[in-house]
Amino acid sequence: MAAALARLRAGTGASLAFAGRVTESGVLLNAFDGPVVGPLRGVLLGTGHGVGGRVAAQQRALSLPDYVGSPAITHRYDQVIRAESLRAMAAAPVVVARRCVAVLYVALRTSQREMGRLLDAVSLEARALEQDLAVTDVLRRLRDRHAAEDSVRRSRVAEAYADLRALADEVGDPRLRSRLLDTAGLLVDPVPGAAAPHLTGREADVLALLSTGLSNQGIAERLGIGLYTVKDHVKNILAKLGAEGRLDAVARARRLGLTP
Repeated sequence: MAAALARLRAGTGASLAFAGRVTESGVLLNAFDGPVVGPLRGVLLGTGHGVGGRVAAQQRALSLPDYVGSPAITHRYDQVIRAESLRAMAAAPVVVARRCVAVLYVALRTSQREMGRLLDAVSLEARALEQDLAVTDVLRRLRDRHAAEDSVRRSRVAEAYADLRALADEVGDPRLRSRLLDTAGLLVDPVPGAAAPHLTGREADVLALLSTGLSNQGIAERLGIGLYTVKDHVKNILAKLGAEGRLDAVARARRLGLTP
């Protein structure tokens, strides 16, 4: 926003370029380029009132050769505009996904008969800002979606890893047990050079189930061992990893490549 206002003011030679963020309550004037001499900063324009309130409500650009004398707007904010010594003004809406999110202004401290240049400049800058915001919104949505998908994949891999280890413990054939553990090992990615602590086989089983979000009681039932035995294993895991709690232990284990 700051760059857009700087370009707008420099390109038009205006006294002031500013912007308002559209909120549920109206248009909050919160960004400025140029000297602000009056109480304009932080003013909240009611919907439909003043230049910004009308532009936001109608989603149409507007120009006024002389703000205070114009019949095109309500004059609820004349005192603020007079204190700022603003006269000619043009404003355009910034619309993203059919919703007005901001209003851009350019203003002079003198009246102006020909407003076409100012109106064109603020409208073009508003369109450019819309494109930037639209791209940013798309990228944010993609990041959020990918993060959610990665979380689901990680959860499924962690569950498969834990199931393979638990299944290996139930198998009597040593060779088959070894193959199951080797297969489980393919799902983890040890970090080269990491000072990973040595965990016993049972501690590794408990840690694998911890990473799926199971409670101590759930781990005990899954492994067919006592609840207090699980608690002892969890205590040992926390100590070996230097973790402050279960979630911290899982996070540390993943960073060390001990779990998926």
